[in-house]
Amino acid sequence: MSEKKKILLLCPYPEDTAPGQRLRYEQYLNIFRQHGYDFEISSFITKPFWKLVYKKGNMLPKIFWTLMGYFIRIRDLFRLRRYDAVYVFLWVTPFGFPLFEWLVCLIHPRVIYDIDDMIFLGHSSSANGFVAILKGKGKISYLMKHAKHIVVSTPKNGEFAAQFNSNITDISVAINTDVYLPSNKYSNQGVVTIGWSGSHSTSRYLRLLEDVLRKFSNREGVRILAIGDTSFKFKDFDCDTIPWVSATEVPDLQKIDIGLYPLPFDEPWVYGKSGGKALQYMALGIPTIATALGTNFRIIDDGVSGYLVESMNDWVEKIEYLLQHPEERKRIGEAGRLKVEKEYSLHVNKQHYLDIFKKVMG
Repeated sequence: MSEKKKILLLCPYPEDTAPGQRLRYEQYLNIFRQHGYDFEISSFITKPFWKLVYKKGNMLPKIFWTLMGYFIRIRDLFRLRRYDAVYVFLWVTPFGFPLFEWLVCLIHPRVIYDIDDMIFLGHSSSANGFVAILKGKGKISYLMKHAKHIVVSTPKNGEFAAQFNSNITDISVAINTDVYLPSNKYSNQGVVTIGWSGSHSTSRYLRLLEDVLRKFSNREGVRILAIGDTSFKFKDFDCDTIPWVSATEVPDLQKIDIGLYPLPFDEPWVYGKSGGKALQYMALGIPTIATALGTNFRIIDDGVSGYLVESMNDWVEKIEYLLQHPEERKRIGEAGRLKVEKEYSLHVNKQHYLDIFKKVMG
């Protein structure tokens, strides 16, 4: 039996905390290890830092833990040569010039760079708005120029990466269909839940539907649910909220009968989003309504495996129709599940990663 290849994975967040990481490489780690690749993960943000990084204030602790992140990266530089490859997700360090990115590429000739969303446009949470000024946009282009291979999650990201490198693989977000199992009874006997899942940084997208959801807010037998941002609320009607918890993510999502995936047309950032939440709904057989833009055209066959909508009237019409027709929820939900099984499951996508590892490491 050949010796396992060792890969150091440099990422922003601790394991099993951030959706972008979980839906990208994290859920493949056991599969990679079974195929002879031994991953060691080094996150810039530690678990104590994660607990407060998106809370407003806490400036002194945030500065302390940021400095700790840089100490972690300095340690990483001294051990890079022990590994057969380095896998970088998003960036090596978050701020300033691409110094650490330059050092990583200088020290190690086999860097795989994974970019999710259009982070090269610049983005920060409302809790850390000032951070956008400090973020180094040049890090992304530098890593793209010098990586041995680039992994993107959308065609839009692929277009940007192609300016710097020809070794690019577009691997969509995938779902573990052995874990995401449908349980929807598609019945109007009881409460029908209109639901959304996201985070503190994306809950503003749900607010786009405030006028739409107001029309259903006082209807008997209808509940509105937001998963992931417990501080979220609408101005003049109720919305149930529950926190995102890794251990209960699937059963929490299974509470949703109609899944919403709204995005704004006027925000360039969202055109590079990979549609992970829509795929989670679909994998669970939840009929999904999504904004007609970007990667959603690739994920959803309009009227078959979900609905793509443009106007507020479209949102109202589709929600109303699905509320009144449980048989349509069943048809759309089952077709969505089938689409994920055929095109967006771990079983389908794992080989793309394995091919990259083989190409980079020989």
